[in-house]
Amino acid sequence: MSSRPVLGIIACNRTVGTEIAQTVINRYATAAMRHADCAALIIPSLPDFMQAGEVVERLDGVLLTGTPSNVEPALYGDGSEGEGPFDPDRDRMMLDLVEAVIASQRPLFGICRGFQEINVALGGTLRRDTSASEHLLHHHAPDGVAFDAMFDHRHKVDLVAGGLLASAYDLPSLDVNSVHYQGIGTLAQGLAVEARAPDGLIEAYSARPNGAPLLAVQWHPEWATDGNDQSKAYFQLLGRALRGAL
Repeated sequence: MSSRPVLGIIACNRTVGTEIAQTVINRYATAAMRHADCAALIIPSLPDFMQAGEVVERLDGVLLTGTPSNVEPALYGDGSEGEGPFDPDRDRMMLDLVEAVIASQRPLFGICRGFQEINVALGGTLRRDTSASEHLLHHHAPDGVAFDAMFDHRHKVDLVAGGLLASAYDLPSLDVNSVHYQGIGTLAQGLAVEARAPDGLIEAYSARPNGAPLLAVQWHPEWATDGNDQSKAYFQLLGRALRGAL
């Protein structure tokens, strides 16, 4: 029996019926397992009952996924209430995970909320006007569109020459889906920009804290990987990272 690397995927607290459940949308798990060629375990966001350090040493890397909830503004020094929904237990588990993964020299990948979370965990800030500012593109489809139509909302991102993504794709730019109301305000120290939208908003970054790869994107490569080589490529990078080959 072959031994594949094991990816930890953070869960969210979401209401299922009348109960709170630990959930991961299947698209994230199946895209990672198929195209990174790995096994996966769900990391519950239950920080009152476990610590990240108890599980990270048993994993080969961690993925922080997207989700409808937002990072609480207080975590990046914003005194306003912001707009929910919020998932404070995921926030707490995420902060613990980022610290533990980096300390253990394991790969850390992020998508959408995960992209925003890592930046906040490392000291960066967020802005909440990415679909309302007159100075930015609209980074989210108009309110009221069908769910699938949200992921049809797209724009170009320019890849930074010599960066990890530019090297992997061998292209100067990508056409990506855009489904976010929040984005990077101030980039955390130590993170290198990998991609920007035409309005200048940071859309991807990378780093090698303690030598292990960290790569996060604001868009949703998990949404449509079948027949989409650009989406597959993100998870193939994850697979290489899990095997110590990135």
